[in-house]
Amino acid sequence: MKTIEIMDTTLRDGEQTSGVSFMPHEKLIIARALLQNLRVDRIEVASARVSDGEMEAVRSICRWARQAGYLQKVEVLGFVDGHTSVDWIVESGCRCINLLCKGSQKHCEGQLKKTLSEHVQDILATVAYATERGLAVNVYLEDWSNGMKDSPQYVFALVEALHHSGIRRFMLPDTLGILNPLDLISFMRQMVKRFPELHFDFHAHNDYDLAISNVLAAVLGGAAGIHTSVNGLGERAGNAPLASVQAILRDQFHAHTGIDESRLNEVSRLVESYSGIAIPPNQPITGENVFTQVAGVHADGDNKAGLYQNALLPERFGRKREYALGKNSGKANILRNLEELGLELTPEQTRRVTQRIIELGDKKELVTQDDLPFIVNDVLKHGTADEHVRLLSYVVTTAYGLKPLASLRLEVNGQTYEESAQGDGQFDAFVRAIRHIYKNRLGRRFPWLTNYSVSIPPGGRTDAFVQTTITWNWDNRTIRTRGFDADQTEAAIKATIKMLNLIEQDY
Repeated sequence: MKTIEIMDTTLRDGEQTSGVSFMPHEKLIIARALLQNLRVDRIEVASARVSDGEMEAVRSICRWARQAGYLQKVEVLGFVDGHTSVDWIVESGCRCINLLCKGSQKHCEGQLKKTLSEHVQDILATVAYATERGLAVNVYLEDWSNGMKDSPQYVFALVEALHHSGIRRFMLPDTLGILNPLDLISFMRQMVKRFPELHFDFHAHNDYDLAISNVLAAVLGGAAGIHTSVNGLGERAGNAPLASVQAILRDQFHAHTGIDESRLNEVSRLVESYSGIAIPPNQPITGENVFTQVAGVHADGDNKAGLYQNALLPERFGRKREYALGKNSGKANILRNLEELGLELTPEQTRRVTQRIIELGDKKELVTQDDLPFIVNDVLKHGTADEHVRLLSYVVTTAYGLKPLASLRLEVNGQTYEESAQGDGQFDAFVRAIRHIYKNRLGRRFPWLTNYSVSIPPGGRTDAFVQTTITWNWDNRTIRTRGFDADQTEAAIKATIKMLNLIEQDY
């Protein structure tokens, strides 16, 4: 089994994501998570000379890394600028420079306005000075992918010139994300064949959505190391996401890394929080929905023989498989969720719960196992034989320039009443209509609403279910009722009907 070294650049290239800027303490926390929890081999934490804040961040990381025994795993990007970058990195406490060199003739001549020999002379001088000051040296061959396409002899001559200078790693970036797997295999094999004793890293960019495929191609071509970022953060379309790289290396190439897969999800969520860049729900490995089965046939197949599972078992990544509930769920999904919660329902109760979930599904809502106890509780408390007050139908409307209007049909002890009313809001209009029925048609007192709150049920999801809690004053006592629904107004209406059934017992 081949061992592949992982260098994570979340804190350097990942921070080049538009809108992302980590605070020094956030960088320290992420660095500790990457090295201690995930156990990546190396981390690139900053670019030299950027700012005083960057210096503070690198210093704090290196102080901790020195005490924890990880200092040799911390790296900083530096430039061929005489002594400036080297001195900056030494002052920060870091002991490794990733020196940015020009890996294509176009970049060398077009940006630096120098010949290959002049560029080599500058690189060697910087390498010598870095070594003198106690730094380990790796080099980036910036724009290497275009270099191999347009000027391969330049690339080979550059590596040959740096071959015996003490450089530890030659890092080959697809700077503009232009490569495809076939090209990459060919280019990487050429590098390895010419320089078999050298260590080559590959650094992918995802401009053509090929970063993950190119990672596999690089390993097939002989790369010894891969660069990643958490959640795929990075310049433009980003870098190769760490979680996906780990999965594909292990499952598709049977390679070994030092990564602790069980901590991938927690670190991804940490970076999501600090970066402000949300993880797409369908992002492999770390997305919210990727281990959630929705179709009922999938749940049925899993129940019988694990038919809809692959090597990406959620437990590997600190996750668990879920069976979401919606209009496509079917009875198998619901029964499985009920079983996991330890709930036993009669066939009739299961049918009613299933129907309620289908109703939510028709509203394009997706219900999770966390929501299920609330649905069961709500459904089983409705439609019982001792229900004295039933809402037969209602409509609430609102229009620009007009007060909301509610019209309803209410059954009280078998007698049907119809009423309409306007209010300051949809729910206020609904309550006024019911109050008219109780005061004017039934000659009864009506409770006073004293408090109204809306929240997400504990463990619930914001896009599926809300809990409306209403406190009423009735005959000098407090009544508190709750309603559950995807719609706030409907949840409040359900809470109101529950209240009416409670006070009906006093008559």
